[in-house]
Amino acid sequence: MAGTRKGRQNINTLLVVLIGFCILAIIEIVYGQAQMKVERERLVLEEQNRQTVEELKEEWKKLQDGTSVVTAQEEAAPAGSSQDQSEQPAKVVEQKKTQDVQQETKAPEEDNRNYDMQIVVLGDSIMDGDRTESGAADIISQQLNAKVYNMSMGGTTAALMPNEQYNFATWDSRCLLGVVNAIVGNINTDIFEGYAAGEVLKTCDFDKTDYFIIEYGVNDFLTGQIPNSRYLEGGDTLAVDSTHTYTGALEDAINRLRTRFPDAGIMLIAPHYCQVFSGNTFIGDGYSLDYGYGSLVTFARGAGYVADQFKEEGVIFFNAFEDSGIDAGTADDYLEDGIHMTPLGARVYAEKLSSIIRSDFYPEE
Repeated sequence: MAGTRKGRQNINTLLVVLIGFCILAIIEIVYGQAQMKVERERLVLEEQNRQTVEELKEEWKKLQDGTSVVTAQEEAAPAGSSQDQSEQPAKVVEQKKTQDVQQETKAPEEDNRNYDMQIVVLGDSIMDGDRTESGAADIISQQLNAKVYNMSMGGTTAALMPNEQYNFATWDSRCLLGVVNAIVGNINTDIFEGYAAGEVLKTCDFDKTDYFIIEYGVNDFLTGQIPNSRYLEGGDTLAVDSTHTYTGALEDAINRLRTRFPDAGIMLIAPHYCQVFSGNTFIGDGYSLDYGYGSLVTFARGAGYVADQFKEEGVIFFNAFEDSGIDAGTADDYLEDGIHMTPLGARVYAEKLSSIIRSDFYPEE
């Protein structure tokens, strides 16, 4: 009996070993099939990549044969530095896109409406940022039945930056002084090509202007490089030209406009109340922040000082910092980012501005 049991155990062991070998064989077969599948897919991808490379080579050959607009333009251009040559295709494509846009753009319809006055706006993004009917410039037009020519350009200052020179022959600044000198014909106007201001320069008869509106100051303040004035408390004077200061630039611009257009009125607008954030963190506002040349309210008071110097000569003042209705209590409703106005803020601002011009234009009312 013992021998019989031992024989059965040996048979069971043998069966287990055989089954194990079968399982290993099946695993190896499955693994081998999977490897074969992966290899087939790799070969297919290699063939696709090879075909793609051949197509790219053929396309490049066509470009080299002169069938490309970019290549033809490059060959026609004079030889330059390697950097110039590498940038040329992008420039050519950009020019072609511009030409396509110009071809698709329809000529503006002639405006035959009867306006009560003509206004030219000189400013920064406060007037330039929204050129729709909800923007300040359009609301002024609606309020006063005025033909408004908006020459504002976002990001600009009233004053020249420290590295910019007051030289008509080499002028390249689009600040307030650049706009004014372009209007009166002192500088080349090519620097305004591509900006709405450039189109205004071509289409506006400035001699018909009833009011020039000057709105600058926030960017002068935010640069931290433009003093409010040359004159400091205590009698000291900064060693800078007046046109490199905010108030000095305003004075120069007003003097040039008055000399060239003696019958036109000028409205000078102080910068309005602003709040500055870093992300969602409040940094400070027009009263507390100082980048080295005074707070924003100091710049606003500087604009008021300039306006007061020309009070008897047709210059009117809009103290937007204190009288626009934009302040710490209304900032959430009137300012979208602490600086630029919401449609509601623009309407409140423009309506108060318009009421000042209306009172000046119709003094009998």
